Amino acid sequence: MAATRTNEAFPATANPKYDRLSELKAFDETKAGVKGLVDAGITEIPRIFHHSPDSLEENYLVSGVLQELSIPVIDFEDLRKDPIHHEEIVNKVRVASETWGFFQVVNHGIPESVLEEMLAGVKRFHEQDSEVKKEFYSRDQNKLVTYTSNFDLFSAPAAAWVDTVSCATAPNPPKPEELPLACRDILLEYSKQVMKLGILLYELLSEALGLNPNYLKDIDCAEGVAAVCHYYPTCPEPKLTKGLPKHSDGGFLTVLLQDHIGGLQVLHQNNWIDVKPVQGALIVNIADLLQLISNDKLKSVEHRVLANLEQPRVSVACFFRSDLYSSRSYGPIKELLTEDNPPKYRNTTMQEFVLYFVQKGLDGTSALSHFKL
Repeated sequence: MAATRTNEAFPATANPKYDRLSELKAFDETKAGVKGLVDAGITEIPRIFHHSPDSLEENYLVSGVLQELSIPVIDFEDLRKDPIHHEEIVNKVRVASETWGFFQVVNHGIPESVLEEMLAGVKRFHEQDSEVKKEFYSRDQNKLVTYTSNFDLFSAPAAAWVDTVSCATAPNPPKPEELPLACRDILLEYSKQVMKLGILLYELLSEALGLNPNYLKDIDCAEGVAAVCHYYPTCPEPKLTKGLPKHSDGGFLTVLLQDHIGGLQVLHQNNWIDVKPVQGALIVNIADLLQLISNDKLKSVEHRVLANLEQPRVSVACFFRSDLYSSRSYGPIKELLTEDNPPKYRNTTMQEFVLYFVQKGLDGTSALSHFKL
């Protein structure tokens, strides 16, 4: 049976002849991703996906108050209705960004039909014939469109239970014919709409920092965008692995579309808080470089995704950053600094930061510590 052959290729934990590098290479060379393992009928996950006991330790919420906590949900309806209402929304964005680092947005201007079709397009891509997907399989970070499993497969402490198709949608997007047919049209449409939302979010965040509304846009924080479309297959042993391990995001800002399955958790007050799916909402989170340039005023918060046995999960993360090849230097914004609030980070470029983030991988540590003064 296919499942037996698969388990022979990926030895179980007890196998004394376990060779991690060989197993990683064998998995990568299938170009079928985690979905390929599931399709082969495995009942035990390969050892490369086993996470350490420390990282798997369950953090049960014993406080009834914490159990009821959820990230803020901010309604953007009538955002520009009047100055007072606008200021209320700016304040909500500020508080959420300073305390949670995460919030959900409703009435954000992107039709729900577009959100649903974007999720459906990602699912179509990942659930199509593996031979079609293999055309896009690559670990070349310079390609505009790639399909792979675990960008940090060979450097992370353990592999995550996820497959990903990624596309650089700005500043130099691929030609339409270079995009996967399964999600081509909707990815083009969604990318346009999420860029508009990103610029709006930057205006609100600039105001929240006490700056001109165009400040963050003018320093090119929305110049580059990468759409990262995750597919988390069902997992036969979800307690041994993670959909994504604990990490914070590189770049400046992330806009995340998730389906109804759930599984995303945010670390808040040393407890893992479920980010419950809200119909029609988009999740926004502060990323590392926005914490850096705000000199820790805005928080880039660690989060993770749980594996599950029941249903596959789909999400689309749009990572906002500047142009990777720009020479612009980013450091704490001078207008935010005082004698009592000196700079906490050295300057860096987008390229330097991303290269460090990718080389480090999702190892459970923050990339920001590398840039601290």
